[in-house]
Amino acid sequence: MILGVGVDLVEVGRMRALYARYGRRLLERVYLPEEIAYLETQKDPVPALAARFAAKEAFVKAYPGKAWITEVGVARDPRPRLVFRGRLAEEVARRGIRSWVSLSHERGHAVAVVVLELTSPPQASKSSESSP
Repeated sequence: MILGVGVDLVEVGRMRALYARYGRRLLERVYLPEEIAYLETQKDPVPALAARFAAKEAFVKAYPGKAWITEVGVARDPRPRLVFRGRLAEEVARRGIRSWVSLSHERGHAVAVVVLELTSPPQASKSSESSP
């Protein structure tokens, strides 16, 4: 069952300005270590920065709970996939959520689409169970 779909578009020029202003501080504040490692291999990391930021925002839009962009990232092996950290990683595993991400960047824009799927029905809480 589809749990949520999120799409986000980021202007590469805005990301370039942020990266020029904040540099490494931006990376360490917003991106996961594996994202930073990948970005550091790129000749021009800004389009990839923008695409990954769009993926984080698309996930937040698709996820029906509380999520922070610092808890989700994009890893490559060999295709992009979402990775989660902290409380969000526990919650995604507990709820049985599977995710897909698609990234693209062209000229002045980067876009990401995230689809979330429940792999099993949600567990009923004890308070919502009815008595026989």
